[in-house]
Amino acid sequence: MSRKPVAIAIVAHPDDIEFMFMGTLLNLQRHGYEIHYMTLANGNCGTAVDDSETIAAKRKGECLASCAISGAIYHPSICNDLEVFYNTENCAKVISVIREINPSIILTQSPDDYMEDHINTCRLAVSAAFCRGMLNAKCSPQRDVIQDDVVVYHAIPHGLMDPFRRLIEPEFFVNVEQEMDLKWKLLECHKSQKEWLDVSQGMDAYQSTMVEFMENLGKRSGKFKYAEGFRRRSWLGFSANEWDPIKEVLGDDVVANPLYK
Repeated sequence: MSRKPVAIAIVAHPDDIEFMFMGTLLNLQRHGYEIHYMTLANGNCGTAVDDSETIAAKRKGECLASCAISGAIYHPSICNDLEVFYNTENCAKVISVIREINPSIILTQSPDDYMEDHINTCRLAVSAAFCRGMLNAKCSPQRDVIQDDVVVYHAIPHGLMDPFRRLIEPEFFVNVEQEMDLKWKLLECHKSQKEWLDVSQGMDAYQSTMVEFMENLGKRSGKFKYAEGFRRRSWLGFSANEWDPIKEVLGDDVVANPLYK
């Protein structure tokens, strides 16, 4: 029996996947992919009321609830919020996950995101993918090297702009209209984050904000009602040749952005 192809989203915090990645993961799942879910930080700072251990436990439970509904395979966090540092220890842990599951698609955050945890998550995911086949790269826990091709895609940042308020143009848009009801339900799993954002960022309509992002990207696609957006990283160091498995697999559910330069 042949193994299913694997796609993983590697993000900073619980709920980041549901906001900007889950529609594409679910679309890939419908096309036969095994989907994986990893937040590097445990969300322990995402609260206005709970102590660190309490909120971290709540947020892990919320991630597990989302994975139980979506069928995504959960991978534990590796550090606290604000400790997503670009260092050897954290990179070794991400390398281990990548070697364990051998993904052909890695979805991660933008290199020009609004928050340092997001930017460092991007750097860690990219470096870990690059080092998947390096025998002497530190890996914790230790796993055999892998040499199969992988493609790294960067999602559009939360807020759809870079830290200097400039609009980010995706390279392409993915149709997620069929996944929107489930995206809403999965985001609903993150009850503690809704409470925290209501206090810290004034986001009174947690899920509605997600819908607004998807509507914005859908309108910019010129084709879809709701969309997620990505930029594809260079294949150098990741695959033998240029390759775009999302476009190859999702076909008409992907449209290029003519404004992408």
